[in-house]
Amino acid sequence: MYGRTILSKTVGTKSFSILSPLRAKSTPVAEKKTANGYKFEQLSPAQKAYLDRVIRVDQAGELGADYIYRGQIYVLSHKYPHLRPILDHMWKQEVHHRSTFNNLQLKHRTRPSLITPLWKLGATVMGVAPALISPEAAMACTEAVETVIGNHYNEQLRCLANQFNISKTDGSKDEPQEIKKLTDIIKEFRDQELEHLDTAIKNDSHMAVPYKLLTEGIKSVCKAAIWTAERI
Repeated sequence: MYGRTILSKTVGTKSFSILSPLRAKSTPVAEKKTANGYKFEQLSPAQKAYLDRVIRVDQAGELGADYIYRGQIYVLSHKYPHLRPILDHMWKQEVHHRSTFNNLQLKHRTRPSLITPLWKLGATVMGVAPALISPEAAMACTEAVETVIGNHYNEQLRCLANQFNISKTDGSKDEPQEIKKLTDIIKEFRDQELEHLDTAIKNDSHMAVPYKLLTEGIKSVCKAAIWTAERI
């Protein structure tokens, strides 16, 4: 039902704008040279606001994933030791994701979500509670979370591809190097999240009881958390 057939890795080229609610007058040309000597126009306030939202929500999401896997490991690793290497592998990738966005936060001086303690608590509960039901329920939780995150990252990639082709002083357009780097990071992390999704399905996530109620409930919580973390 879920898997790579739904969460395509291909970023669409259809005209797309997530910046419409953030539209603002462009700022003057920046004095920043590119590799060939030409300069990019400065990002508009709307584009800067969107990048702040991307870094803030992705840092909060990866922090949440870190705590979800910690909770799963705490509950499952002793009773189901065969799952420990699988959970450890996914958890270490999430720790790397979180560290990367922590560094981007510092570099771009992006404020973290104001309710970060709530994300830690909520993610821990989301990791522990399904794992207490069964290992299949824990995998269903992983499937639901990674489904939402995969779609979320794809939406960001579409926006970066369509809204950040910046004019240069020679009249041409291109993506600034910082945008290209951010795009590469999100693509890499998106692919790893989809691997986690596949892993959950291979480890019987669909056998969880109650599967539909569990996955749809967790998806709703994740979508609400993303909306909130972008803004608060």
